[in-house]
Amino acid sequence: MTPLSPEEMDHRLLAALRARGCDPRVAAVARALSHGGEHGALWLAAGLAGAAADRPRRPAWLRGTALSCGAHLMSVGLKRVVRRRRPLLPGHAPLVRTASPHSFPSAHAASATAAAVALGALRPVGTPLTFLAVAMCLSRLVVGVHYPSDVAAGAALGALTACVGSGRARGVSGKNARSVRGARLWSVRGARPQRVRGRRVQSVRGMRVQSRGARVRSMGWAPPGSMRWGRS
Repeated sequence: MTPLSPEEMDHRLLAALRARGCDPRVAAVARALSHGGEHGALWLAAGLAGAAADRPRRPAWLRGTALSCGAHLMSVGLKRVVRRRRPLLPGHAPLVRTASPHSFPSAHAASATAAAVALGALRPVGTPLTFLAVAMCLSRLVVGVHYPSDVAAGAALGALTACVGSGRARGVSGKNARSVRGARLWSVRGARPQRVRGRRVQSVRGMRVQSRGARVRSMGWAPPGSMRWGRS
């Protein structure tokens, strides 16, 4: 038996998943997910809702939303460069209409995966978004508008965008935190204790000298210059 080529595997896997769309319930769910993911609308709404509800982590929600939109835009640009035609399966018409005739990479998969990586890390609120992103990627195969390789490439692009963007954000925040921490330590350990320590040493030495002069005078004998020495 000869091994299948990547193109043949692509077509066979797509045909198997598109056949699942013959079930009206599966087709309805796949259509709803595909329509919700158009232009990253679902992830934009989820990110803005999370930013409004989760105020302590609002910057992270907004950053994840921006990364999802960025992944979507990059996938649209790559489509115009690659210009791969959408699949046409005999006997299985697409279940949804598409805005573009090109399929590689999947913009739905790119935005969904970026949102799953960036927003899914905001647990426990973002955890369901990961499962929703996986379902959306599969829905593009069930409705028959993408090859599996299109979805895989879009998912890789989205994951890379989210990881790079989140890593840079953590690096910038880490540098800011270190600079603030260093400034605080310098102000606390550098200037203030030195002045306080000097004052304490001078005051302690002065008290010792004055007490010694007082003891000598109380004994009825004072060496020459003791009053000046005690006053110093």
